[in-house]
Amino acid sequence: MSKKLFPASVIGSMPRPAFVKELISDDSDFTPDEYRRLMGSAVHYVVALQEAAGLDVVTDGEWWRKSYIGVIAELAHGFELSRNPADGRPWTVVVDKLAPKQLGFIAQEVAFLKKLTDRQIKATLPAPALLGERMWDPDKSRAAYPKREDFVRDCVPILRREVELLRDEGVSIVQVDDPHLCLFVDANIRHQYEDPDRAADFAVDMDNQVVEGIKGVKMAVHLCRRAGARARGEGEHGGGYDPILKQLARLKVDHITMEFTTPGSGEMAVLRQLPEHVEIGLGCVSTLPGQIDSVDTIVQRVEMALKFVAPQRITLNPECGFAPGSAAEVSIDEVYLKLKNEVQAACRLREKYS
Repeated sequence: MSKKLFPASVIGSMPRPAFVKELISDDSDFTPDEYRRLMGSAVHYVVALQEAAGLDVVTDGEWWRKSYIGVIAELAHGFELSRNPADGRPWTVVVDKLAPKQLGFIAQEVAFLKKLTDRQIKATLPAPALLGERMWDPDKSRAAYPKREDFVRDCVPILRREVELLRDEGVSIVQVDDPHLCLFVDANIRHQYEDPDRAADFAVDMDNQVVEGIKGVKMAVHLCRRAGARARGEGEHGGGYDPILKQLARLKVDHITMEFTTPGSGEMAVLRQLPEHVEIGLGCVSTLPGQIDSVDTIVQRVEMALKFVAPQRITLNPECGFAPGSAAEVSIDEVYLKLKNEVQAACRLREKYS
């Protein structure tokens, strides 16, 4: 049977209602048994929401995790929970040499999720260079890792083993979240590096070491440009994908997700420069709170991409995850409407291009 055209997916995270935030809070009074029971019920709900919207590919909303980056501290020893001096938010920082801790932590999420759905399942994990950017501190980390790159390299075997366990668990898609790589689209960011291409190449090399040669599961990389920053009220990173096209062509993956909710036609044109075997997760649904794209708008964005890539290569998804940081307030009911429109757009495109 031929592959279904225009499958509808999410990136990973879903909005966390207040009670879910309380469940994962460091100040929570729930016992471990209470936590597992209540969070299991919560995940059942968020999966049902995605199925009711009609998605073909679902996640558990990343609700078992305190943060999409901090999950590395569940997989490995060597981290300390601190406070970011810049904004006072909780900050996990590496302070000791990494050692395996709960290998299979993410695979356990998938094992639970498989009991709840017969849809395709996506599991996510952070990119090594992203962890280096966010979790290495020149003062706190120096004793264990004098150089940021040394910490990044030590993350690779931890993450790669998790990918192998996810494959063995039967997950459909493993997605490496790498917003760090996508920073290099921004000229202002590039100027902060002595050799931005070398830094971007290093990020790709680390991603490839995590996934290369692992068979039996679809491997993906998620590129995040502006969406999460907008939802958190932070600065945006501008610029088209052209500065990192050489790096994207080197990724040893089957699927790359890219944001295109506010594209110029030239920006979409970069799609034809990607390797033909690579599927495109088209970020065609805005995650900005208060903005619900119509079915017509989503269809128009996809049809713009169809000028440059074949229908068989396109998956529809939001531009980013829906839970951009623990402090962000995002309406889960609004997200449900966005996902329903995404699915309706996929159905309309399927009827037209089948």
